[in-house]
This record gives sequence, C-alpha cells and structure tokens, in this order.
Amino acid sequence: MKGIDDKGVVMEIPAEKVKELRDQTNVGMMDCKNALKEAKGDINTAMEILKIKGIAVAAKKSSRTANQGIIGSYLHMGGKIGVLVEINCETDFVAKNENFQAFVKDIAMQIAASDPKYVKREEVPEDIIEKERKIFTEQVTGKPENVIEKIVDGKMEKFYSEFCLLDQIFVKDTSVKVKELLTSKITEIGENIIINRFSRFQVGKE
Repeated sequence: MKGIDDKGVVMEIPAEKVKELRDQTNVGMMDCKNALKEAKGDINTAMEILKIKGIAVAAKKSSRTANQGIIGSYLHMGGKIGVLVEINCETDFVAKNENFQAFVKDIAMQIAASDPKYVKREEVPEDIIEKERKIFTEQVTGKPENVIEKIVDGKMEKFYSEFCLLDQIFVKDTSVKVKELLTSKITEIGENIIINRFSRFQVGKE
C-alpha cells in the first residue's frame, strides 16, 4: 500500500497498519487505506480523518426514513433493573444484522447503567431547562454577567451529559460519547439509525 509523504516521495503503508486502523475503528478496509494515504501513514491522524468523514456521512443519512428496526431488552443486577429500547434503521435486512443487534444491546446496557431521562437534549422540556439555569445562576451570583453565563452554560453541559443518552459517556468505552458511537455505527452499517425511545424499570423505584 503506497502513499505520498510531505516531500512528494512515494511511501509504503504496511498492510498491518491498515488492519490495525480497521480493528480500532471498524471502518471498511478501503476507507482505512484512503485515510492512511491522506494521513501519510499516521494512524492517529487517520482516525481523526475517519471521524470527521463519519460525522459528514451520518449527517447526510439523518434525513433518510428509518421505520424498520427492533426493540431490544436488557436485564441488570439479577433482574432488579430492566430496559426496553426501540432503535430504528432503514431496512429489515439491517435490523436482522448481528452488528446492529449488538449495538442495540449496548445501548440498552448503557441505559440500565447510566439511567438517562431523555434520548437527546432537544427532548428536555423548556421549563426544566429554565429551572436548572436558574438554580445554576443562583449558585454563582456576584460575578460579572459574561462570566456567570459561561459558568451556567458549562453546568448545563454537565446536566445534559448526565440526563441525555446521546450526551453520555459510553460505559464500555469512556473515550467516546454515545452520539459518537451512533455516528460510527451509521458509517459502518451504511444506513440511518435512530435511537427512538426507551423505558427503564427498577425494582422499588417509580
């Protein structure tokens, strides 16, 4: 596998490096090869290139209808916690795919472990947002208004990261958020995927 370095000299990109990038990202071999070419053989740079392209691909697919999918379930702590989650894709073929089903299971596990209240921040009611911002503002009185606003914005981001599924850190890989995992899965599978809704049940808790 060949690429071009900064001086325009042809350089060899070992096949094992392509495989290493494939193993780390689950992206197709050809995309890995092209990313390594563009990154002049540097794996970290290639991973960033794939991440940026993945976001672009996911954005393009987000407008496509996703009315297939499955309802996944997960039991935790010997049945003390249970989760049902609906995740949609575009075709029944993908809904039956082991890769997609494993993703659904991972999301159900995430919900069981992290107890989000909403799928995404856009679902949080305005009155809840106003209430939280008011509480955070009262906690930092006495500072310049622009400083208060930045502090409150930061606290709201923390709020979203705790209560919104897509903003949560993925429990099985703390280097990514759930929304980044979703973007990666859309790129990998090649269809629009939507985490639609979920219910979480816990014994003794309403």
